[in-house]
Amino acid sequence: QVQLVESGGGLVQAGGSLRLSCVVSRSILSSNTMGWYRQAPGKQRELVAAITSSSINYADSVKGRFTISTDNAKNTVNLQMSSLKPEDTAVYYCSVAYLFRAYWGQGTQVTVSS
Repeated sequence: QVQLVESGGGLVQAGGSLRLSCVVSRSILSSNTMGWYRQAPGKQRELVAAITSSSINYADSVKGRFTISTDNAKNTVNLQMSSLKPEDTAVYYCSVAYLFRAYWGQGTQVTVSS
């Protein structure tokens, strides 16, 4: 069983920054895809950013403001969020896929006040 533990969420004013981290219990070097998703109240979960060995993709709404990165030595997936907006408020989830199975963290709340 693979476990993911997210941290770094919190309350921040619009225009501020937060850094989310996700520690994975298995080596991320063998993963297919790693990503961050978010789910706002009353909305479907959506992809924020995803990274593979050959590509990085961002949702249009966060391009230029968010950066996804990995630390292979620490089995960590990070999401640096800058210029935060109230509409970024959501529970953020980390996900890592190995072969055809995806694993999820428990989520971390990000609240951006106007």
